[in-house]
Amino acid sequence: MLDAVVVGAGPNGLTAAVELARRGFSVALFEAKGTVGGGARTEELTLPGFRHDPCSAAHPLAVSSPAFRGLPLERHGLEWLHPELPMAHPFLDGTAAVLSRSVGETAASFGPRDAGAYRRLVTPFLHRWDTLVRDFMSLPLTALPRDPVTLARFGLVGLPPSTWLARRFHDERARTLLAGLVAHVMAPLSGFATSAIGLVFALAAHTRGWPVARGGSQAISDALAAHLRELGGTVHTDYEVKRLDDLPPARAYVFDTSPTALARIAGFGDHYARYRYGPGVFKIDYALDGPVPWTAPEARRAGTVQIGADSAEIGAALHAASRENRAPDAPFLITVQPSVVDPTRAPEGKHVFWAYGHVPHGWTGDLTDAIERQLERFAPGFRDRVLARATAGPPELAARNANYIGGDIATGAVSGLQTLLRPKLSLFPYATPHPAVFICSQATPPGPGVHGMPGHNAAKAVWRRLRQT
Repeated sequence: MLDAVVVGAGPNGLTAAVELARRGFSVALFEAKGTVGGGARTEELTLPGFRHDPCSAAHPLAVSSPAFRGLPLERHGLEWLHPELPMAHPFLDGTAAVLSRSVGETAASFGPRDAGAYRRLVTPFLHRWDTLVRDFMSLPLTALPRDPVTLARFGLVGLPPSTWLARRFHDERARTLLAGLVAHVMAPLSGFATSAIGLVFALAAHTRGWPVARGGSQAISDALAAHLRELGGTVHTDYEVKRLDDLPPARAYVFDTSPTALARIAGFGDHYARYRYGPGVFKIDYALDGPVPWTAPEARRAGTVQIGADSAEIGAALHAASRENRAPDAPFLITVQPSVVDPTRAPEGKHVFWAYGHVPHGWTGDLTDAIERQLERFAPGFRDRVLARATAGPPELAARNANYIGGDIATGAVSGLQTLLRPKLSLFPYATPHPAVFICSQATPPGPGVHGMPGHNAAKAVWRRLRQT
């Protein structure tokens, strides 16, 4: 009998399996797709030689992750590449605010009236980032805070809505960049703890950067899988699990799946019936004949580029997708251009690029024209660079990854109390109605992103049980 079986080879399932194998437990991992990866994959979606990331591409949380930093992933081929600027947010006048490794450069891009306010916002946390991120991402009850004072101070700033945080700034440049940071998790700007979301992304950029993985996000997943095999674990792909009886006998079962799928597989009925899924996204992967012709020079040097004319436009786009059940006319876009720093991603002189905008849950329309009209506002002539495009709305995203129900790439709404307390109101979020079954997906704390911390935290709950039996 195995000690543990893990279902789902996304970053969290892989991390949970690795953490258990590191502690001497026998582990087998089962994945329905032909390759490991989940939201961290790389594929040729458009033309031969153009390597795209179907989901995540820039990784501020991965490079800061306590789970990943404790593993020898570089030994298994993972190499982080840092663009000159982690992120830029261009404006219609041809200028841009930036999120730089340098706090000073970032503050200066906001203008003289807000530079000091930004410095005062981030400085108290910069030198405590490694401890803070461990405390922040290990909650709840998986580890005692190492620096409870800084964590409490962060909570005072982070728990209010981001609209409150925006009041610290006089001008629109800082407010717009902050609104874009919050929108990375598709949360309305007025939502609970949205200030923390924006602040985490900003601090991550200043301390560890927003890198891409050389060769694509698949390198993260492949490194985790290689380390698992090195530790004696086994990986089984093309193995769809429809019920618990499909799996070999084990002392514990760990699911990197949506709560909905877990309830169906394990027979938990309506245990997660109140769990809410959020808006979807419409994503386009591009093969380009050259770099994106951004008007703002800063955007040409950035790995990630946020697109929204101002905070009101960003807020309206989020509100349309999450509250009005319609696609926004001017969608807020998150875009990533990996080949700015990684020439292995495309043939010489060519580029890969992706953009996505928020749409209602389960939306079946086509946002291509709206996305490209928005890009043309900030990069005139963009369409002329397009060699090929691969589009994916909510149905296609859900077909690629069963955890993305309705196109929700966060595997659950990041709003209200569910921002922190997911998938249920519980002090033990990784436990389920069955004492030997656990959940470790991004539907559990600390939530969405490629960082492995839900898997890391869930593994702690599992090995505590295994030591008791």
